[in-house]
Amino acid sequence: MTEILMIMLAAILTENFIFIKFMGICPFLGVSDKADKALGMSFAVIFVMTLSSGTTWAVYHYLLVPFGLEYLQTVAFILVIASLVQFIEMFLKKYVPALYSSLGIFLPLITTNCAVLGAALLSISNGYTFLQSVIFGFSAAVGFMVAVLIFAGVREKLRFSNVPKAFQGMPIALVAAGLIAMVFSGFSGISL
Repeated sequence: MTEILMIMLAAILTENFIFIKFMGICPFLGVSDKADKALGMSFAVIFVMTLSSGTTWAVYHYLLVPFGLEYLQTVAFILVIASLVQFIEMFLKKYVPALYSSLGIFLPLITTNCAVLGAALLSISNGYTFLQSVIFGFSAAVGFMVAVLIFAGVREKLRFSNVPKAFQGMPIALVAAGLIAMVFSGFSGISL
């Protein structure tokens, strides 16, 4: 149980995919302008990253390893992730069209989100079991959600701030992201 808790805390705080590993920056910057959009994208990433971590673990251990095809793991993992994203895109389009239209192009970008692929690859390279892999994928996605929601809150506050003209828009957003990343780097001093 302690090992599972350490995997979760590490994935959320000390090894946060956005602020420590700098993976998944495109959707992080793209959907963090409003908290509701950020929350919707976060739930989609949680769904995809959790399922893809378990599915890619099974594909690796039951399909690629027995046939000596480990070198195809990246291609196989991308196919699994793309299939899951297609599923969630069809689901949102049919049942939650408002969220589907607000996410726009960023929903298909989950397929190429390096955080989702990174979680799958790190699960294999860290030698996690199936349960550990799923927990790691879920926790990394929760860490993604924490990062995106914090940043969305900061960006909403920045809209009402008196920012110098040269820093308005994306420059001040990048400065704010850098400052938040520095705060998260403080968690790396915690030894788990």
